[in-house]
Amino acid sequence: MASSAAAFLLVLSLLALHLCCCHGKGSGGGGGSGVTAIYSLGDSITDTGNLAKEAPPGMFETIKHLPYGVTMGTPTGRCSDGLLMIDFLAKDLGLPFLNPYLGKNKSFDHGVNFAVAGATAVDPADQFNLTVPMPFASNSLKVQLRWFKDFMKSSFGTDQEIRKRLRSSLVLVGEIGGNDYNYAFFEYKPVAEVEKLIPGVVKTIIDAAKEVLDMGARRVIVPGNFPIGCVPGYLAMNAASSEPADYDAAGCLRELNHFAAKHNARLQRAVGELQAAHPGASVAYADYYNSFLALLRNASSLGFDAASTRKACCGAGGGEYNFDWRRMCGFEGATACADPSAYVSWDGIHMTQAAYRAMSRLIYHGKYLQPQILSFPEKYGQTQT
Repeated sequence: MASSAAAFLLVLSLLALHLCCCHGKGSGGGGGSGVTAIYSLGDSITDTGNLAKEAPPGMFETIKHLPYGVTMGTPTGRCSDGLLMIDFLAKDLGLPFLNPYLGKNKSFDHGVNFAVAGATAVDPADQFNLTVPMPFASNSLKVQLRWFKDFMKSSFGTDQEIRKRLRSSLVLVGEIGGNDYNYAFFEYKPVAEVEKLIPGVVKTIIDAAKEVLDMGARRVIVPGNFPIGCVPGYLAMNAASSEPADYDAAGCLRELNHFAAKHNARLQRAVGELQAAHPGASVAYADYYNSFLALLRNASSLGFDAASTRKACCGAGGGEYNFDWRRMCGFEGATACADPSAYVSWDGIHMTQAAYRAMSRLIYHGKYLQPQILSFPEKYGQTQT
């Protein structure tokens, strides 16, 4: 195991990558789906620039420069070479890309992105004994929910007008919670101990979704966690201490995937209970776990290099994972692959634009949104992989 200083640097480095803004040109109006606005809360999987706007000068410089955003030709504030799932979802619904809440002079006519890279579900002060300030982890789901309420109140005034707006909106509560577990795992806490966090994390997510529904939301999506045992960063960090039996047939770490599945099972049950308690609304669970495994199983047919599904496009160290936390994407010595679209992982933690596009298709146009509460123009078809 690494020293405590090295472990802290690892946490700092990984969290710094939990961010990475561009503006869509999609037409407004929802494309016939009935959704005229999207409001999103979450972490780096969804953040379109909030952390980049808020971070103190000098921090997170790597993600403010190429190769981040290389597929779009410029760094954008997103944690990828290009677009995220939320961008593809907005486009498919006929809406512009979501601007970050902390962005200045931006249009919020068709929704707002409150997600902050590095954010936790549970407030860090309640869950971790942090000895140094971590502004990139401070904007928990509680903070984002307060931003959401303040925005709705200042924009629409009365509760009646807020409810009217939310009737034609889509609200995403997550993905969030992954960082609650990441911080614990990066302190080398055993899985059995980290599992004790699951009930509190799930309750926090569900309570936030309930508040949104009580405000008048009619469409709410709550995503689960990814199979983190398949993430190159985790695979590389555990390589030295793992045995062949620790891996499944896909080359993923069994114990970490089993942990993520436990979180998801509890969350999915709670989402079902939330739907039963709010029969006038549509509440769905987005299955990031099984959709990602489907992506891995069908990598070749989806256009990816099957031999590189567990390798970071941008990183250093080569080998099976191309991930070295001392030389992460954007650091000196790290390089980006020539064709990010052939890779699933961008930087060993986050996915490429191509992978996010595939995930969006699998979830929102396939069988991994349970139940299917969205409708799209026919040209987008269905993906049932």
